[in-house]
Amino acid sequence: MQRTKRVLNSAIAGIALSVAFSASAQAGSLTIASPQDPGSWDPIDTFLVNWAAVATNIFDGLTYRGPDMELVPGLATEWQELDDGTRIRFTLRENVTFHNGEPFNAEAVKFTFDRLLGDEGAQGPQRSNYTAIESVEVIDETTVDFHLNSPDPVLLTKLAGYGAMIVPPEYLAEHGDEHFNTHPVGTGPFKLVAYNPRENVKLEAYADHWGGAPKLDEVTYRFISEPSTAVAELQAGRVDIVIPPTIPIGMIDTINNHAQASIVSVPSPTVEAIRFNTQSGITADERVRKALIMAVDRQAIIDSILAGEGEMIASFQGAQSFGNDPDMEPLPFDPQQARQLLDEAGVEPGATVQIDVRGNDATFGEVAQVVASYLQGVGITASIQPYETNVLLNDIIPAGRTGEMFQQKWGGWTFDFDNTAYLMYHTDERWNPYDSDEELDEMLQAQRGITDQDEREELLQAIARYTQDRALEMPLYSINALYGVRDRVLNFEPAPDNRMRLTDVDVAD
Repeated sequence: MQRTKRVLNSAIAGIALSVAFSASAQAGSLTIASPQDPGSWDPIDTFLVNWAAVATNIFDGLTYRGPDMELVPGLATEWQELDDGTRIRFTLRENVTFHNGEPFNAEAVKFTFDRLLGDEGAQGPQRSNYTAIESVEVIDETTVDFHLNSPDPVLLTKLAGYGAMIVPPEYLAEHGDEHFNTHPVGTGPFKLVAYNPRENVKLEAYADHWGGAPKLDEVTYRFISEPSTAVAELQAGRVDIVIPPTIPIGMIDTINNHAQASIVSVPSPTVEAIRFNTQSGITADERVRKALIMAVDRQAIIDSILAGEGEMIASFQGAQSFGNDPDMEPLPFDPQQARQLLDEAGVEPGATVQIDVRGNDATFGEVAQVVASYLQGVGITASIQPYETNVLLNDIIPAGRTGEMFQQKWGGWTFDFDNTAYLMYHTDERWNPYDSDEELDEMLQAQRGITDQDEREELLQAIARYTQDRALEMPLYSINALYGVRDRVLNFEPAPDNRMRLTDVDVAD
């Protein structure tokens, strides 16, 4: 982790930040600027890191992984792998209640996963992460067995996030899914007390949390999509923390020059790429895709736009990802070779492509403009089409209605290439609207059943090389997570993947 006013030595672990009184802020309360309203608070309905930034405080999973990357007990106090990894027995934490007073027990765990793997889960984006689970068996009130159709070496990590968050059976039976989307109930350290779509969500401390009451009384997340507005609110003291990916690189100095705020930077699993429509247009040709990649100087983009807050990637994963091959080289920047490939593919100078981007992502907007300029250098005219983020992610990409190229930012929250590769490349997955490759499908499925970590890592690296050879996207960079933080905030740990747990966070009074 790095605080750019005062450089700190730890790359991951958080430290307490310095204190200064802010008269405009209310003691015991914290206000956070988030760039996006997830639109639904149901764990099975989301894939968004902005959901996790809030909901990590509302829900608990059986396991938990914090900013230090260590997997530790959550609602399960211990677990045991049995039957050659095809059965996992969990011992559950006792005397835990949901925010509505409903007891947490083995039945709640079974209900959560029956729902996730059933018709309800089929309507959301999370189910494919948990398909190794064949059934959940209640042994007694505090013991459950997960029966797997094959070993899943990433399952314990997956149980720490998103769709695996435990939900209350009685509450859902009484109120239904639609109500739960906007009035979620979990077992986490904070409970949701008000949700104003596109405006804010308010949380209050849950004093009966099994891990102890939070130090804060309340937390408000304000949904501020415009980066300059979020930064202005931070400077004015009306926001205490601005979370990634809001802050453009160009505003780092603006925040650091403020007397009561600074940037906290931490390496993250978030990667950026421009993916290709492999089904239609000139990008249906592999030679064209490789040419477009080789036409762009990705390192120059990192140096000029990211100000060193990123690292070039060869595949759609960062250095922290299990499955990353440090010896794998990106396709080179070679405009001459790029033009030769375009000529071989019969693409005349003046051909056009469209690049779809998130309209509120100021930094990537600059990146897209530079990419377009490089493409012009090899005779390709690129137009940039901005969309509201939710529209691009929920409507345009999954429906296969993008241009020839489209922005894909991915959080890699399991720190394992499986979670990225399977969802991006397997046939009929949400993020793969265009491509179907039987050989790739087989490799993706095979690595999920391998328990030998060395063997599995080799296969994941082979998948990365295969996708590079097919040029399924233009890998750009992994980017540091940038937090803007007021000095009044104490004990803040900057999560690499945005999943901030606020139990120990406090503010100066």
